[in-house]
Amino acid sequence: MSQAVYLHPLTLVSGPQAVEGDAVRLGGSMAYAREFALVVRQDGAVVQRITGTRDAIEGAMARLSGDPADEAAAQWTNLSKVHAPLQLGERTIRFDQPQVMGILNVTPDSFSDGGQHDVLEAGRAHAAAMLEAGAAIIDIGGESTRPGASATFEDEEIRRIVPAVEYCASMGAAISLDTRRAGVLAAGLDAGGHMANDVSALRYDPRSIELVAARGCTVVLMHAPGAGEDLHKGGDYADVVSEVFDFLKSARARAIAAGIAEDRIILDPGIGFGKSLGENLALMNALPLFHALGSPLMLGASRKRMIGALSNEEAADQRLAGSITLAVKAMEAGVHLLRVHDVAETVQARNVWRGLRDAGLTDFSQLPPL
Repeated sequence: MSQAVYLHPLTLVSGPQAVEGDAVRLGGSMAYAREFALVVRQDGAVVQRITGTRDAIEGAMARLSGDPADEAAAQWTNLSKVHAPLQLGERTIRFDQPQVMGILNVTPDSFSDGGQHDVLEAGRAHAAAMLEAGAAIIDIGGESTRPGASATFEDEEIRRIVPAVEYCASMGAAISLDTRRAGVLAAGLDAGGHMANDVSALRYDPRSIELVAARGCTVVLMHAPGAGEDLHKGGDYADVVSEVFDFLKSARARAIAAGIAEDRIILDPGIGFGKSLGENLALMNALPLFHALGSPLMLGASRKRMIGALSNEEAADQRLAGSITLAVKAMEAGVHLLRVHDVAETVQARNVWRGLRDAGLTDFSQLPPL
């Protein structure tokens, strides 16, 4: 019988001084956790759950043995791991505050903005506006991955994304390539792109993992239940949080074994991909857990269907308030990279949140006088 361990940060605080130093900084971010749950699962079922602050959890880990003890120790170390900045072209992307990735869909059929930016001048203007608004990275996509979207041929996807990469590169942007096809990724990198954002976690195209390793580029590995044309197929979970965690753990290990540098991997739980509303909400509430995997985290929840499901079925382009709510939830959890449609509004929310967090970290008004 196999056992698996999960270290869930439970209680988030404004900073360590708020709890007399008894807090763990999550993933080198601006999020801090004071209380944790050590969960042990055996064949999928929870057989042990211990909650407490640092001392209690370290005591509980000391009572484990064998592989569970080693895994718990690794996850405990990963929770406080500080991630090095990304160097993408001339741009340095630091992970000590949430960063915003702007979405540039050059497709006729994306769920939210299909057809708006596939004309050259419209795409160029949108990219420039996102950079002006504070986007750290532009994520260029030439294929819609919404449920029910038609497949895109590789040469068509290349035809769509290469001009967009070229005009973004001319602006000095850090460029992400949102593709699951190795040929498209290679063309995008050759045109001036810097990193891969693979919604299949390098499973769809068997050439992709070797290409990423050979090019030494950063890669986002996202969870989706389907490995073939339909990424949403097969989303049948007994416990979505632990299963997505296990998937990303395996995807990360597979990438490292293939020669991809550990510090070039970013992980994304894949909100909206083959998951019900309840499952998406469970993942949003469990975001701090994913720091235990040891890589920077990205979240793409902007304008997703779950927002409409919770609020009168608004159309995708009417989901700004819900998107900001989910972005702030991610910031509170220490997510490093927010992939969004509405860059200016998200950057403003991030800056206000950052001000609040800075004030919390420097507020010594409650300390006794010397």
